[in-house]
Amino acid sequence: MKIKLFIVCICCFIAFGNAQIKKVEPPHWWSDMETSEIQILFYGDSLANYEVKSDGLQIIKVDKVVNPNYLFVTVNTKNVVPSTASFSFSKDGSIAFTHPYEIVARNPSSRERKGFDSSDVVYLIMPDRFANGNRDNDSHPEMSEKVERSNGGGRHGGDIQGVINNLDYIHDLGATAIWSTPLLEDNEPKYSYHTYAQSDLYRIDPRYGTNEDYKKLADEMHERDMKLIMDYVTNHWGSKHWIIQDLPFAEWIHQWPEGFTRSNYRMATQFDSYASEVDKKGCMNGWFDTTMPDMNQSNPFVLRYMIQNAIWWIEYAGLDGLRVDTYSYNDKEGIAQWTKAIMDEYPNFNIVGEVWMHDQAQISYWQKDSKIGALDNYNSNLPSVMDFTLHDAVTTMFSEDETGWDKGMIRAYDNFVNDFLYPDVNNIMVFAGNHDTNRINGIFQSDIKKYKLVLSLLLTTRGIPQLYYGDEIGMLGNRDEKGDGDIRRDFPGGWFVDGRSAFKSASTNHGRTSDQEAYHKFTKKLLNWRKEATAVHNGNLLQYIPFDNVYVYFRSNETQTVMVLINNSSKIRKLDTSRFKEGIQSFTQGTDVISDENFDLTSKITIQPKTALILDLK
Repeated sequence: MKIKLFIVCICCFIAFGNAQIKKVEPPHWWSDMETSEIQILFYGDSLANYEVKSDGLQIIKVDKVVNPNYLFVTVNTKNVVPSTASFSFSKDGSIAFTHPYEIVARNPSSRERKGFDSSDVVYLIMPDRFANGNRDNDSHPEMSEKVERSNGGGRHGGDIQGVINNLDYIHDLGATAIWSTPLLEDNEPKYSYHTYAQSDLYRIDPRYGTNEDYKKLADEMHERDMKLIMDYVTNHWGSKHWIIQDLPFAEWIHQWPEGFTRSNYRMATQFDSYASEVDKKGCMNGWFDTTMPDMNQSNPFVLRYMIQNAIWWIEYAGLDGLRVDTYSYNDKEGIAQWTKAIMDEYPNFNIVGEVWMHDQAQISYWQKDSKIGALDNYNSNLPSVMDFTLHDAVTTMFSEDETGWDKGMIRAYDNFVNDFLYPDVNNIMVFAGNHDTNRINGIFQSDIKKYKLVLSLLLTTRGIPQLYYGDEIGMLGNRDEKGDGDIRRDFPGGWFVDGRSAFKSASTNHGRTSDQEAYHKFTKKLLNWRKEATAVHNGNLLQYIPFDNVYVYFRSNETQTVMVLINNSSKIRKLDTSRFKEGIQSFTQGTDVISDENFDLTSKITIQPKTALILDLK
């Protein structure tokens, strides 16, 4: 009887002993991937004391590192059909425990997925502040910070289900893509709603929902012909990340002998011909903040981990793009390899990098095939960058009623003059604000005329327009005076206890206010017109030097010509159309896409103060 019991216990240990393995990342992989050689991270108590073999997968090599709790097992999945392989872990010649590893079938069209582009309008959401669709996950026993909606810097309870519940609102508004700030687990004890200090890169934060909820969001969006963009963070992780808590080796992150060293934030040192080594290191290796350890992308283990993680999420959730946080703070050679690996896997995909700089030459350095980067023998492989110089211009020039040599609408003109620096001007993200900037309607103190001027420009110029949630209803916020929480206010109506919902029309009970409706109506009409306006998706841009603070430009392709007139002055202007003959060509009429009013292009056009006309030429 004792012998039988002993045999049963041994069998149970072999079958279930993989409880000793605490983490396996990536948790599974797919068949028929370009990225077929993968490095599987196994984590558990003293795993390095075991020898590992696989039934079903070819092991290329096994790496044991300083920390004995890690094994890095590189396997070849090429030509492996969907199946469940097995890893066995042995000691002294005997199998101690096993672990299954699944290779799943890949969607046949996965590789050819089309990323977001200039035909899209991107709607940026901060999920904790957008809508609370599931009150049961507002707090979670495994997560340190609990919901506290009264705290501007605390968690408010918005989640993935809240986004799903309001997809029809976003679709009806006319946006075609959603960029959500990060949704992966962030277990910092404070300020975790920000979610840029992530603690698990394979898990959606349970206060937002589950991995399955995220996949459901993508599926629901695809049913509406919308695209989902993940906010991905390569430069830093959170101090509570389980790997940071038990590093495989010290070089996984950038360490400083003197302890915490903050980045100098001087991104220009990445290409400054005269920069000192200490300053370069201070930017690239310094920590973004005390809770955000700086990742060492120059280490091949770290780089491989990040490449595989990004591809895993794209494949698992069916993503249509990535927005990469603090792109230009990364090890520039490492991040170029990371970007290339993803684009090699998905040739029609799109990735936009946050390059928060204030000079077009410096921003363009980071776009793929940049002429500026080539001077430095550098190619980031990054398809898209963010147009921060245009952001700087639009937040200033619409408050400048009088023209000047360098003021008023000349700021827009001069911004586009420098487009020759970019290798792909249509693949640049244009925006008036995001989760890190002051609200555009706060800057302009709820002047809807200025809001309309901003949107008229952003939605008709070259590039990919991005809107920040709530701007379309006139939401306010000033981070300089009241902190980040003020520019990340809760969307009205996103919580069950809210008395009025801006998700609903002003004509419905407890819907939008009349002021909110005015913002929304304009935004909706312009966005939905833009969906079919191919000339502003990828047409040529012809611009004229602004006179009297009036800026005129044309977007045209073989099937459509659009004439945009922006009167940024405080006076009525009458424009002689003969000056614009090159753009007007043989057209004689234009219909304003907002008012539906017709304009005779053979005579002078009268345009009211602080008003834009977007004329579809006939």
